[in-house]
Amino acid sequence: MSPSVPGPRRAPAHGRRAFAATWWGQAWVTALEGSTLDAGRLSRGRTYARQGMVGPTTVAPGQVKAAVQGSRPRPYRSFVHLPVLTDIQWDTLLDAIAARAGHLAALLDGEMPAELVDDAHQAGVPLLPRPTELDPDCSCPDWGYPCKHAAALCYAVAATIDADPFVLFALRGRGREEVLAQLRSRRTAAQETTTRQAPAGVPAAGAYAARAALAETTPPLPEPPEPAVHTTALPAAAPPGTSLSTTDLQRLMADTAARAGRLLTGDTTSLHLTQHQDAVRIAASSPGPEWFHHLIQSTDAKPTAFARLTRAWRHGGATGITVAEQPCTPDPAAMSAARTTLTAALTEMATAPVPLRAWRNRLTLTGHGIQLRLGPDARWYPYLQDEDGEWWPAAPPDADPVAALTAVWQQAGE
Repeated sequence: MSPSVPGPRRAPAHGRRAFAATWWGQAWVTALEGSTLDAGRLSRGRTYARQGMVGPTTVAPGQVKAAVQGSRPRPYRSFVHLPVLTDIQWDTLLDAIAARAGHLAALLDGEMPAELVDDAHQAGVPLLPRPTELDPDCSCPDWGYPCKHAAALCYAVAATIDADPFVLFALRGRGREEVLAQLRSRRTAAQETTTRQAPAGVPAAGAYAARAALAETTPPLPEPPEPAVHTTALPAAAPPGTSLSTTDLQRLMADTAARAGRLLTGDTTSLHLTQHQDAVRIAASSPGPEWFHHLIQSTDAKPTAFARLTRAWRHGGATGITVAEQPCTPDPAAMSAARTTLTAALTEMATAPVPLRAWRNRLTLTGHGIQLRLGPDARWYPYLQDEDGEWWPAAPPDADPVAALTAVWQQAGE
């Protein structure tokens, strides 16, 4: 599927049930809920989304669409439209991304930089949707704005936006590959400009004379090793009857090569993944919205649950998935020591006593929406609770439970 959503701030709590864990995913939900005063239809839309009534979503420039099952046998065709950016706005946005190397690095890592959204907003480019921009439509006879089916579509797509911020770019008119190609073009142009402006070098005669003088006083370099022989297979056509494209095959080849490289360094993690875990691993690399949907369908996972595991992988790899899915019974001494250490630290961090509830490998700060999970690698994995009561991985693990707690203490609003 493809893109749309807002900037880096904790979503305001006003009684809604969260469908996204990132600030840009929550911003999409905020825009939806700010576009209408019909709380009843929004509530029914949330119910439809949680019950899996929304079919596969398709993102195209300016719209996202899906079939949504209602009370009738035949599903309705639901849409949400969003204005695309003009060419001038795209130039401004791409210039803002290219101006800071960290922006592109964050996007490729599956994160939407808050500074990028702020820079674009100040330049008059609305990358994240505003409530007045979302325009729902549906084939159902309900005249609500939005109807419950379109609302369900909006909630369901939040998880996809959560996992891949490039979906926002696609909704605004340009997909991932086009954006990356135009950024590469800007980088090449900048490098050529720098080369043209570089100061002139020394005269050739002087350079050779200096080289000859240096050679007389410098021992000869050893002979270079024989070059390694590499063979590169050209991309073959996708097998007939599949939905794979040549780009998909190239991406799979690149992924296989990267995994082989890690195996040569002794990292055998990817050899022991289940199909379900490997799908999460690929999704965590932000391969694009279409792949994200295919991966969800191939594992029969619910979008929100799959997005949660994708975040777990980004923070903790394969072990992060294990911690997210499988509670275990750890060494009681380790849990007791951690509880004592955390209790002492909380007396200094909190203004009032904070009860710690222990269950198997989990320590929960009652009433604070924070949980620490002890993994099989003896590291503590921090989690935050959303408005729906679901626990989401929130930061990388740490061997020190206090350090893991500190990493999410401010995020929880403490």
